[in-house]
Amino acid sequence: MSSTYVNALRLEEMGTGEQSGTWGTKTNTNLELIGQGFSWGTRAIANASTDNITIADGASDADRSMYLKLTGGGQTCTITLLPNTSSKMWIMENATSYALTFTQGSGANAIVAAGQTKMIFADGLGSGAVVYELGAFTLNGDLTSAGTINPLGDTASGDAAAVGYTSAEGIIITGQGSTNDVTIKNDADADVLEIPTGTTNVTVVGDITAGATLNAAGDTSASDNAAIGYTSAEGLILTGQGSTNDVTIKNDADADVLVIPTGATNVDIVGVATAATFEPDGDTSASDNAAIGYTSAEGLILTGQGSTNDVTIKNDADADVLEIPTGTTNVTVVGSFTAGKVITAKTDTDTSNTGSVTLDFSANQNFVLTLTGNVTLANPSTETVGQSGVIACIQDGTGSRTLTLGTDYESVGGSGITLSSAAGATDLIPYFVVAANRVLLGAPQLAFS
Repeated sequence: MSSTYVNALRLEEMGTGEQSGTWGTKTNTNLELIGQGFSWGTRAIANASTDNITIADGASDADRSMYLKLTGGGQTCTITLLPNTSSKMWIMENATSYALTFTQGSGANAIVAAGQTKMIFADGLGSGAVVYELGAFTLNGDLTSAGTINPLGDTASGDAAAVGYTSAEGIIITGQGSTNDVTIKNDADADVLEIPTGTTNVTVVGDITAGATLNAAGDTSASDNAAIGYTSAEGLILTGQGSTNDVTIKNDADADVLVIPTGATNVDIVGVATAATFEPDGDTSASDNAAIGYTSAEGLILTGQGSTNDVTIKNDADADVLEIPTGTTNVTVVGSFTAGKVITAKTDTDTSNTGSVTLDFSANQNFVLTLTGNVTLANPSTETVGQSGVIACIQDGTGSRTLTLGTDYESVGGSGITLSSAAGATDLIPYFVVAANRVLLGAPQLAFS
């Protein structure tokens, strides 16, 4: 019986009574070929669309090597593993620049992309032979790589813990746990990043530091405890909900800088607000402690409420410059008042006066009175010490109207005021308030014409 080579490694199997005197040599050769079957080898792939890897019968060749580095090539190539009756495992390293397809029969093939290393299996079943590639497998210990680990396939929703890759998504990490789908930990076994089970949220346990920018891509909602969002209309959105404030911005000393009280649209700035311009866009109200507002009719509005003044304007020495006493319409200028143009005092023009007339010194500085009958100036209650102005008296078409003074009005020498009597005559009386209940009247200038 002659020798055969029907085993997976194509070792010589000697027939009974054959190879007399060479069994030792033949056996040693077979042992060497077995060792070669577990070794590393290399071979060049032809620059052609097809090539063969053939395990030689009973002779040394690189194609028998377990780990086979494939070089050369020059195009995509289909490599047939021969003979098609050899059932064998190879670790194929594709060191060419093109994909290599491995076939043995009419069954399925295995493809090793350029630059990849893959474990493949030929089943050796003849014309219908199949070439398999290593799929899922389980490691009971750790997987350590001196280089990189490159996953080539997508993950699936049923994966308990998986790393995958697609050309669109890049690296994919997925899993499913009762609390988190994915948990990334540090070397102290403490959670760093969590994706809660079944959600698209990411929880970062510590701080987030960005080397460039942090870009939010979605809107916030009313239920967010603390959130940063973005919409194309609103831009950056910062929201939250706390028992005191919805939003609090602090400095590096952990002190409040800006707060938005819970459920309010107000903003409280704890320190000084500095801006190139400050443009309020709403009206103030009577309850404002200190407010700046604006309406299209009133323009800039400055209001407040204090025990002494509603509004106080101070200089850089913290000294009062201008005051509006609480609840009044008066303005007190503490220093000198210089006007670049004309200052016009408010004047009361009354075209019908007869009998008792009370002048309102809080509303007017000057008075123009047309006398339609005899007039008595009743004692006022609105004068302010230091106030001065004029009182113009105009006789009506009848004339001879007289002016009598209340006790608060004092004339020169106590002689009273005698007016021109001619119809239409105009007289001018100056006045000065020296004290409460004392309005001094100067001598009248008569009969202006």
